[in-house]
Amino acid sequence: MPGFGDPAARVLIVGLAPAAHGANRTGRVFTGDGVGGSGDFLMSALHATGFANITTSQHPDDGLTLSDVYIVAAVRCAPPDNKPLPEEVTRCLDHLDAELIHLPRVQVVVTLGRIAFDAWLQALKRRGVVASPKPQFGHGTVVQMGEEQPAIVGCYHPSRQNTNTGVLTARMMESVFRKARTLLRP
Repeated sequence: MPGFGDPAARVLIVGLAPAAHGANRTGRVFTGDGVGGSGDFLMSALHATGFANITTSQHPDDGLTLSDVYIVAAVRCAPPDNKPLPEEVTRCLDHLDAELIHLPRVQVVVTLGRIAFDAWLQALKRRGVVASPKPQFGHGTVVQMGEEQPAIVGCYHPSRQNTNTGVLTARMMESVFRKARTLLRP
């Protein structure tokens, strides 16, 4: 499933995979997974921080417009139990690379969860960018990979499991996108 958003985006959001009952059904990542789903949680944070014009995303024709943000999934199809195997992530990196060619202005990458974080590091490695030691994922953690590479900002994934248990709150998610905004250059 391809990503969507502003083709001139300076912020790239890397999610996990299409939700079986949301994006897999609607054809757009973080869309249509029900009230209170990960898509609504993400869009609400993007709206609060000025990256989205509405707080929800229920279908591809809902009027959602993203500004300065583009969203992709590390894995292109809905994995069993919402947890892709490492080889599925590796197989989908070609799709991520193909989308990145069309996003030359990206300065900050927000990774939603450890799997997305690791997928982004794999994508960088394929381009010859290797961090040693390997950066550790953490919510709100910023990783600088050098002057020529986008900064990476870690964020817990907005899954219902994380949001319903308080592992990730709306305030925590909004703080990640505020941090991403401060890292942008004109």
